[in-house]
Amino acid sequence: MVLTDCSGSASPSLPSQPLDHNCRADVAVIGGGVVGCAVARRMALAGAKVALLEKAPDILAGASKANSALLHTGFDAPPGSLEWQTMQAGYAEYLAIRGEMNLPLLETGAMVVAWTPAEQAALEGIGEIARQNGVGDARLITGGQARAREPGLAPHLRAALLVPGEHVIDPWSAPLAYLTQAVALGAQAWFQAEVLAGDFDGDVWRLHTARGTLRARHVINCAGLYGDLVDRRCLGDADFEIRPRKGQFVVFDKAASRLLTTIILPVPTERTKGVVLARTIFGNLLVGPTAEEQTARDIAAVDEAALGGLVATAISMLPALETMPITAIYAGLRPASDTKAYRIRHEPHRHWITLGGIRSTGLTSALGLASYAASLLQSVAGRSHPARTPRTQISMPNLAEHLPRDWQSPGYGEIICHCEMVTRREIEAALCSAVPPGDFGGLRRRTRAGMGRCQGFYCGAKLARITTGHFASPVANG
Repeated sequence: MVLTDCSGSASPSLPSQPLDHNCRADVAVIGGGVVGCAVARRMALAGAKVALLEKAPDILAGASKANSALLHTGFDAPPGSLEWQTMQAGYAEYLAIRGEMNLPLLETGAMVVAWTPAEQAALEGIGEIARQNGVGDARLITGGQARAREPGLAPHLRAALLVPGEHVIDPWSAPLAYLTQAVALGAQAWFQAEVLAGDFDGDVWRLHTARGTLRARHVINCAGLYGDLVDRRCLGDADFEIRPRKGQFVVFDKAASRLLTTIILPVPTERTKGVVLARTIFGNLLVGPTAEEQTARDIAAVDEAALGGLVATAISMLPALETMPITAIYAGLRPASDTKAYRIRHEPHRHWITLGGIRSTGLTSALGLASYAASLLQSVAGRSHPARTPRTQISMPNLAEHLPRDWQSPGYGEIICHCEMVTRREIEAALCSAVPPGDFGGLRRRTRAGMGRCQGFYCGAKLARITTGHFASPVANG
């Protein structure tokens, strides 16, 4: 069965344009988070005609917009689990493609630090799990060795597990690169296209969205915080329940980044990986997240008590932070479910796959999950598509502070955001890119404009003028 491409523009700058009644795809991907973008890329590389459906005006508008930005080895994942398999596969693929896509990597290593006797006793077991998971370079070190590596850490540090392969990445350029490559291969991304219902005739799905109906032979549900709801709307039931877990973060000023070079991880509990202290790819120092259960899927408010607790925790680990200013605070929701494991649903006779319950490790495992979904689809699709190669090289703009930035090259025009040194050339390139931002949040994630010390106070008016006509909701001017 050959299905035709969608007709008409899929630009997110035209959110009111309906899907054409002949809009069809081989694979519909529901959800434009990091997993959905990775799945769209993998299916497009396999030769499928792909349509990505996202309810928001831009990608990464849900759980994927707020995370710790760490590339994990999977050293502490449940041995033999799908999470472990996909994390290791995703880790390897990211390292393999990051050069050609210009995706940054800040090589830091990590230490799981024990501050109490009970935590110290747990380190040996974590090290054993790391060895079972094939992370053979993880090793126990003494408190003295840990402080020799990081002299600024508090003196009550007792011991640590050193994991050299843990690193920091840009949490937003990677999924944008995945979708950009998919689009270069012919995929289309439809925004403000929430899936409201679906019906399957035994061969083709009809997905009824807020922008019209899409026909697709196969569906892969990557809807994150709404994954169980999408299953209920289309399949009639869901075999898991999303229980949103809020995580709040504090971002210290760039001057704080000189205080630390290694990711500091806590000894995890059964419920959460705990509070992380790490540099960011953008030159700041991050502490978080909290782990707070809630029912709302679309509200991630910060609160003074929790943020005060995070700051106190950070200072207890790295005392010099007490004199450092805070640049930003934010909160995000993770799509935790009623169990800790990833929730994968495969309905081969209904041409449906759900990748659900993908928690904080999704940034690393996304590429691995995409390959896993492709293997499931290939097992029932009955035929393989000819593999494609991109028509153009995908190279993302660099926002990493430790690598050359656009403002350091001639011809950038003007510095628009002085806090983050964002140029007019960068902003205009993002607005005219293959996957342009659909709102101001999307522009911030693509350029860092408005995300520095003043949080857009000085550059907001210029950004409003530059982006006039690009977004359905204009940038507030002053």
